[in-house]
Amino acid sequence: MIEGTQRTGAAPVREEPAWGAVVSMTLGVFGLVTAEFLPASLLTPMAADLGVSEGLAGQAVTATAVVALVTSLLVSTATRRIDRRYVLLAFSILLTVSNLLVAFAPGLPALLLARVVLGVALGGFWTMSAATVMRLVPEALVPRALSLLFSGVSAATVAAAPLGSYFGDIIGWRGVFVIAAVLGLLALAVQFATLPRMAPSGTTRLRTLVEVLARPQVGFGMLAVLLVFTGHFAFFTYIRPFLETVTGVGITGVSGILLGFGIANFLGTFLGGVLLERSMRLTMMLMPLTMGILGLGLVVVGGGAPVANTAMVALWGVAFGAVPVAWSTWLTRTVPDEAESAGGLLVAAVQLAIATGAAAGGAIFDVSGALGVFTGAGFVLLVAAAMIVVGIRPRTATAAA
Repeated sequence: MIEGTQRTGAAPVREEPAWGAVVSMTLGVFGLVTAEFLPASLLTPMAADLGVSEGLAGQAVTATAVVALVTSLLVSTATRRIDRRYVLLAFSILLTVSNLLVAFAPGLPALLLARVVLGVALGGFWTMSAATVMRLVPEALVPRALSLLFSGVSAATVAAAPLGSYFGDIIGWRGVFVIAAVLGLLALAVQFATLPRMAPSGTTRLRTLVEVLARPQVGFGMLAVLLVFTGHFAFFTYIRPFLETVTGVGITGVSGILLGFGIANFLGTFLGGVLLERSMRLTMMLMPLTMGILGLGLVVVGGGAPVANTAMVALWGVAFGAVPVAWSTWLTRTVPDEAESAGGLLVAAVQLAIATGAAAGGAIFDVSGALGVFTGAGFVLLVAAAMIVVGIRPRTATAAA
């Protein structure tokens, strides 16, 4: 359980795995992802209660993403002299506080402020998560530990959307966020009991981010990440209005379809692992290509075909399940010596994509509805697939001397 000496630019070596601590990180990821995307399943009642349009209520996702983006770029530098245990515990406290503030928000400004608090927790926790896991287990067990960490994302995807919409109809959307606050407290308690002290290296600077971004393929890869996640989150943020207004299903149907999406997403995570072993580049290209075709397919089919729409939403879930695994694997092979800085760049790209997808999707939705949002998302994903074919190669970038 003792960390060994730390190599320059690398994670400390650990002799024995701290699986309890990894599980506590997984619980934190589950709580964060659940809180981040609850608005997607509660958008309609939230908008009605707050007296705003669904497009405006969707900016609750945008606010979180923008702050998470900024936090992901600054947190490693701002906390470089603080024990990582205390930093991670602080993020779990912010997660709990944010959910409580949302639950009792009297209006949209208070709601957005609460989501800003979540953005700090989300950006900070995600930036440090992979680098922290690398300090909790021996090097040979890092892939297994990261797989466990990502299972928290899959579990949240399975549970958050369908259960959020279901329980929101029973206890109200505010009650759902109270439950999310309880999840945050549970993660905090387990982390307090299991996370070891992890002294900071004290070497991360803002210029490190620039140096990593300048390495071969990294900048191009981040642009591709931005497009893939923008297309997905424009789709996902406005999936409930699409199902209600275009497909014409009720709350039970929405919950069932979102549950199917979540289960399919969970399976897609494991499918991605299998495909990555065969061809990383093909997997990275195939997923956004499939999602783009499905997005346009949903537009073409439109209403009156709930079975076909349900199938396409589920297939989208399978495709997207492989996306985070693929890009994380690509980044660990491309920038293995700067895990925390590279993780911050990846989180920043994803959060910028979430903000762009939610904001642009909201603007398009208010003008042309869900069909316009899905059309735009489909074309963005096809462009991303083309970029991956042209510019991404599975090679390792060497660190600058």
